[in-house]
Amino acid sequence: MESLSSSTFLPAATIKPHPLSSRTKHKRCPCSMKVVSTFSYQNFVQFALDETKLLTPDLTPSYLQDDFSTLKAVDGKTELKMCSFQAPKIRLLRSLSIEQSDGMQVLDLAVFPEAEFDLPIFCANFFTSGNTNIVVLDLNPLHDVINETPYKQKYYRSLIPLGLKYAELLPWGGKLTGESLKFFSPIVIWTRFSSSHEKHDILFSAFTDYYKAWLGLMNQATKETDVSQISLNREAQHRYLTWRAQKDPGYNLLKRLIGETLAEDVVKKFLFNGVNELGNKTFLDYFPEYERGDGSINEKRSVVGKSFENRPWDAQGVFIGDTFG
Repeated sequence: MESLSSSTFLPAATIKPHPLSSRTKHKRCPCSMKVVSTFSYQNFVQFALDETKLLTPDLTPSYLQDDFSTLKAVDGKTELKMCSFQAPKIRLLRSLSIEQSDGMQVLDLAVFPEAEFDLPIFCANFFTSGNTNIVVLDLNPLHDVINETPYKQKYYRSLIPLGLKYAELLPWGGKLTGESLKFFSPIVIWTRFSSSHEKHDILFSAFTDYYKAWLGLMNQATKETDVSQISLNREAQHRYLTWRAQKDPGYNLLKRLIGETLAEDVVKKFLFNGVNELGNKTFLDYFPEYERGDGSINEKRSVVGKSFENRPWDAQGVFIGDTFG
């Protein structure tokens, strides 16, 4: 069964492994970059930073910037550029971008709210290689939007027209595992397309519209004071981070680029920072269905035997796929 998996994002011949890697620290944030004229995911990062600073002038660099700024890949040519920020409502805004001379590009940009806010998590995962583009763009729900109507109505009701617009321009990209779907919203963009100026322009437009939509939600969000609700928000974000850190489709690419040890640091300490800080539950505590008889984790992408080849939400944002546990 096909699914959104590591192999989906990572062609086997992308890069050859090498026994050496190096880390370079820069005090100056690598996100302070000059916007280039050709298609580049760095333009997306710069847009997100500029728009966030307009709405949140007190956006400041995160402490993570000291350890995660620039990594030199083992091929001696490729650089991984990382930056991270925080603000009163933003626990972490971080990005990882990779560009190679052969045209391969990666962008992983996310914004995680503080636990006092039940805001969705902004998520942009883009991969480009040759003529292939694989895209996931969403405002990932912090709480259930398949079975629980109030949270869906609170954050997504007004955004359904935006989702419908881009669902037509960037059609559903094929089979997606049922487990992964639980972390996506009714407006998720999951697509594949061949490279063209038109498609890249549409993708940039989608990114800017979705990011501005997220900023609008953040601007309106009020701080939660109920301790029990804050605890629920924190656990929901920790569950999300635990899933993503274990199932990250870019991990194999990172291992090829910088080696296994650094790749694990980037995934658990940077990309999904909080997995070791926001809670104590393990992956199997949250997802016991993945436990093998010997207590280890089943590495299969899906264990429920269900995937969705077509978009499983209707025009009103109602989930129309078969129900699953």
